[in-house]
Amino acid sequence: MILFRKFRVLILMVFLVACTMHIMIDLLPKLEKRAAGADSADGGCQCAHHPAGEAQGWGKQRARSAAEAGWPNKHTLRILQDFSNEPSSNLTSHSLEKITAAGDRAESFRRTGLSGGKAREDHKPLIGDASGGRTVSAHGVSRLSALFEHPLYKVDLPPLTDDDTLFNVNTDIRFYPRATGNQAWHNEEGNEDEDEFSPTTEVTAESYPNWLRFHIGINRYELYSRHNPVLDALLKDLVTQRITSVAMKSGGTQLKLIMTFQNYGQALFKPMKQTREQETPPDFFYFSDFERHNAEIAAFHLDRVLDFRRVPPVAGRLVNMTREIRDVTRDKKLWRTFFISPANNVCFYGECSYYCSTEHALCGKPDQIEGSLAAFLPDLNLAKRKTWRNPWRRSYHKRKKAEWEVDPDYCDEVKQTPPYDRGTRLLDVMDMTIFDFLMGNMDRHHYETFEKFGNDTFIIHLDNGRGFGKHSHDELSILVPLSQCCRVRKSTYLRLQLLAKEEYKLSSLMEESLLRDRLSPVLIQPHLRAMDRRLRLVLQVLTGCIEKEGYVNVVEEDLGKDTATHRGPGHR
Repeated sequence: MILFRKFRVLILMVFLVACTMHIMIDLLPKLEKRAAGADSADGGCQCAHHPAGEAQGWGKQRARSAAEAGWPNKHTLRILQDFSNEPSSNLTSHSLEKITAAGDRAESFRRTGLSGGKAREDHKPLIGDASGGRTVSAHGVSRLSALFEHPLYKVDLPPLTDDDTLFNVNTDIRFYPRATGNQAWHNEEGNEDEDEFSPTTEVTAESYPNWLRFHIGINRYELYSRHNPVLDALLKDLVTQRITSVAMKSGGTQLKLIMTFQNYGQALFKPMKQTREQETPPDFFYFSDFERHNAEIAAFHLDRVLDFRRVPPVAGRLVNMTREIRDVTRDKKLWRTFFISPANNVCFYGECSYYCSTEHALCGKPDQIEGSLAAFLPDLNLAKRKTWRNPWRRSYHKRKKAEWEVDPDYCDEVKQTPPYDRGTRLLDVMDMTIFDFLMGNMDRHHYETFEKFGNDTFIIHLDNGRGFGKHSHDELSILVPLSQCCRVRKSTYLRLQLLAKEEYKLSSLMEESLLRDRLSPVLIQPHLRAMDRRLRLVLQVLTGCIEKEGYVNVVEEDLGKDTATHRGPGHR
């Protein structure tokens, strides 16, 4: 009996000791972080670690990094934006974050007075240094600036009404960043930015963070205006803003990370998986191809050169995997996949459907890795988007073919199906087809539009990572929608003809534009030359259509006085 009582006392003591240790473990990171706050002169250093030293004491380093980073308070993270096509797909693997995000983010945003109305930016030249990188000029003359001065790149939009803008800024309501109550908004390294985000300082719409000003500028016809100065500032933010939090993006086949910045902006990070010189292996199916970070960067620049302005801003960045990912991540599943390779490089692999394993790990040199950062679009709770199945979607099967691949009259059926039977949607698909062909992108299974604008709006060109995979091969099947439908906007047709001229050569314009990115050169010369070759093929297809059906039945007038009114795609 006495032994039994002693055993119970022993069990109770063990339980008390365990509880005490648990409490200490919870409090220790916060105490250490507070103590380290006074000695944080090197807190914002982006210097590379020495992996050899880390390899010798990896267990100690993990414990220390958890304390320094303040292992996450899951109840404070609010994701205000989203990049994907599903309402929940911007949520990370943190179950508690999913609970707190929706209600608070919508309330804090409503303080800005975003109610669905007009907001236009002043027009200024967009020829400055967009992302903190280099600018270029050939013999003292910039081809890119000359292109943007061409009349085809100065076509005015129709007058914007409240129904044509995604958000409205009520200037009578002031925006207080700290009203969100999220400590991630504040400067944790000191008080250098205290005045900028002080609760006693009223912040006008012109002083909003650049990512928010980008959101405010979205309208029915474009994601951003041609000469919007916010675009340059936002691209610079993507490269220079301090990363405060990192988490894996759920969904998708390959690893993508959601990065949150000091100014509370967010971006989608796609890490480097292939070198510039590597091509997609010939035996790879399009649906198992790698997603390339440089393709995302080049797609944004190509979209601008074509004057579509339908790709969210993307910039390249060299990221310190230790300080800017591992030490700040709130995602334990991601954190556990870090390791040191036999070559003493820092590596991780995360969780995803394809290529997330030790064999396909992403390794730095020694802990620096390239990647693309794409600015988030407004949160789906504030600006809903509708997902559409691409009529020319591929089968995504090793043996089966899609209907459009076997039926030459497939477009006639599409023209009779809403929303392609009226308005400009079919012409938007043709623009997207040309855009994808120039990149060699076969992976366009769905597309998105902003729900507020109904069917009379542009297609958002998201997820372009599988472009620029093969410079030695032109995938003509991508052009099938254009050859079957034989329709194109006049503005698109004239710009394509312009970019085929020597003085406005597409490859030269792209090379100059991409030199502005921090990761320049983004594309190797064979990819640039391939775009010129593919542009000629597009013009050949349109020439054949015009010879067969006549100019007026192929080229849709959109440069008249009323650019918002078009004939339906089925009109002849």
